[in-house]
Amino acid sequence: MCGIAGIIYRDGSQHPIGNEMTRMLQSMKHRGPDSTGYALYGNGSATNGGLVMRYKLADANTPRDFEFEERLRRHRAIVESRLASLGARVDAVEEETPYAFRVTFDYDGDLKHLADFVEDIPDAEVLSLGRALEIVKDLGDAETVHEQYGLSEFTGTHAIGHVRMATESEVDIAGAHPYWAYPYSDVAVVHNGQLTNYFMWRRRLERAGRRFMSECDSEIIAVYLAEEMTNGASLKEAMDKSLDELDGVFTYIAVTKDELGVAKDELAAKPLVLYESDDLVALASEEIAIRAIVDREIDTYDPYEREVLVWQR
Repeated sequence: MCGIAGIIYRDGSQHPIGNEMTRMLQSMKHRGPDSTGYALYGNGSATNGGLVMRYKLADANTPRDFEFEERLRRHRAIVESRLASLGARVDAVEEETPYAFRVTFDYDGDLKHLADFVEDIPDAEVLSLGRALEIVKDLGDAETVHEQYGLSEFTGTHAIGHVRMATESEVDIAGAHPYWAYPYSDVAVVHNGQLTNYFMWRRRLERAGRRFMSECDSEIIAVYLAEEMTNGASLKEAMDKSLDELDGVFTYIAVTKDELGVAKDELAAKPLVLYESDDLVALASEEIAIRAIVDREIDTYDPYEREVLVWQR
């Protein structure tokens, strides 16, 4: 079933989006108790022009054998060594959990090469990479992930989130949303639905040099958008084209460092509710999520079939 949510402040002002997105997602816990994920834009390294990378070396449910901690230490050291070998100037490394890390650094090279070099390390997965985007996702409900990763301190301009009920892939971090639009920096996607031409697009995108870290069809949407935007399309253009090329029943939300957009397939069977004001756009699978952050009476509406809407901060 799953639940998706998004919020963007049109004037670009900073707000406690870590707390706000948690309230939205927790209100839809019944739609997806397996895992929770956030794509947050705001007070990362963007303020000083650097990059922020979030990566993991294991999962919350990885068996803790007697070599687990030593293996994590060894692989973490290799990550930092490889960053240095590429000329990245690391500012800070934060251990969010024993297996998840946040690195801020300066780097002038190719981000695809850097991500591929890190992910060549056993069990390493780059969750997000960019100047504004930070993806946080783990097993459990929104309040659990919020506390585990200290999201009460995160302020920003826009965010998307997802609560997952696993139906076709493992309950793990790799299968959790959002997905980074590898290798395009600062772009992420959450999705509710199913793609019926998943394998065709996976083979096509892999031949184009794209990589996949899961078997979740939602990752296809993120990498598809990355491919189109790498070739010069705007977010709106890429999302419009996706409605002609991605088959299935779906609603998805995509974000960049400056934009938030939503797309519905031609059947519009997957729910989404929208609220707009002069300063705020909020959207979610259920109206209860919007009411969790808007403390006044509001009017909402549903996007139409084959509709793409994009807002800028």
